[in-house]
Amino acid sequence: MRTTRREFIRNCGIGTAASALTHRYLNAAPRPLNIIFVLIDDMGWADAACYGSRFHETPNIDRLAGEGMRFNCAYAAAPVCSPTRASIMTGKYPARLHLTDWIPGENASRKLKAVPFEQQLPLSELTLAEALQAAGYRTCHIGKWHLGGEAYYPKQQGFDINIAGNDWGHPHKGYFSPYQIQNLEEGAPGEYLTDRLTDEALRFLENNHEKPFFLNLWHYAVHEPIQARKDLIRKYEAKLKSMPRPETPEFAPEHDKQNREHQGRPDYAAMVESVDTGLGRVLDKLRELKIDDRTAIVFFSDNGGLSTAGSLPTSNRPLRAGKGWLYEGGIREPLIIRWPGGTKPGSICNMPVISTDFYPTILEMAGLPRNPAQHLDGASLLPLLKQTAPGLQRKELFWHYPHYHGSGHHPAGAVRAGDYKLIEFFEDMNVELYNLREDLSERKNLAPTLPKKAEELRQALHEWRQSLNASMPEPV
Repeated sequence: MRTTRREFIRNCGIGTAASALTHRYLNAAPRPLNIIFVLIDDMGWADAACYGSRFHETPNIDRLAGEGMRFNCAYAAAPVCSPTRASIMTGKYPARLHLTDWIPGENASRKLKAVPFEQQLPLSELTLAEALQAAGYRTCHIGKWHLGGEAYYPKQQGFDINIAGNDWGHPHKGYFSPYQIQNLEEGAPGEYLTDRLTDEALRFLENNHEKPFFLNLWHYAVHEPIQARKDLIRKYEAKLKSMPRPETPEFAPEHDKQNREHQGRPDYAAMVESVDTGLGRVLDKLRELKIDDRTAIVFFSDNGGLSTAGSLPTSNRPLRAGKGWLYEGGIREPLIIRWPGGTKPGSICNMPVISTDFYPTILEMAGLPRNPAQHLDGASLLPLLKQTAPGLQRKELFWHYPHYHGSGHHPAGAVRAGDYKLIEFFEDMNVELYNLREDLSERKNLAPTLPKKAEELRQALHEWRQSLNASMPEPV
């Protein structure tokens, strides 16, 4: 017999505690912390100026970094979108959820058979939105969802309001109105989608700032199709002409030649700027409403920038490869967390963190009890945000991507422990080992020279997969 959502919350011990906290929060001062989660689709680690871009202009992302903590070693739980989004909402690794590829996936079989996977975020999961909703938060999702069909849309997963969230992975009709996006009223002809989603976010803030809120602003940008406002494209075309021609960087490895070498797409840069401008408008609205001092913001991307397939809109270098790969360019992301009173402005964290960590972190930031039975694979980042501890009490981070990807990636898994990262490719079970402190671009495979370290990490990866009953591909 299927457990109902209410029974599930009660069985997890969330309902009673949340009800008490709701009464206490809504009748006491100071007011509880508001949370805004800004998620960009396909934005690469190096796409913002504060992360090293010399072509894209991102003054508001840089401003957010100056007001909060910038993470240099933040990871998505997968190199594609749906699994990472599921990890954010559940605090669980995609392998544990058996939701390991973008929905519906390519279903590609080559040397290995295609691995079946969940086509939705199961309703049995107590999402982050549900936990906050049960604690009295007004919850709103705006933008890309991509976690299942209509029965699994945001309103079925803990959000009071859903604007533009559906099963689409990108705007099929483009970024200019008419969009024909389910759950989004059409705008005026020619309206730009990123601007419109920002407008919706500002409208939500205007109408709900008197109560605690959780806002997902999950942009469709900067995913393909690469379409931007003409005025911004002209700006970057002029900028590109005025810039000296860059030389091929010395760190470019021979086996990474498929990776775009430099950033320099005016249309993509314009898309990045629109996202940045939207963030600035949100920051300004929080100040106008006098709630910026009690509103935390998380800024993140769901996977690495697309730099090895399609029209190659960006470059992730010095990181290797991009979206769809388990090299650093496919999973290392920009992450900024601004927590008034919690993070030191302008601080930087170099410790590895991952998208499963957001669930327990946000609960604790909001003063809510953690729910370790739900967010099994996440660790609260509060010790890092408050700078009260140099690291987290865990030894490894793991990835499981048993699928072929259009970028050229073959099924693989990976583990990072300290400075070392091992990737195991499932077609032949060959492994590659890198020291990321010394070799950020993953140029030198150390597996032949450090066989003991490689075997140690391989064993840890195998034990982790077995503990989660992770789905593995079989030979054709």
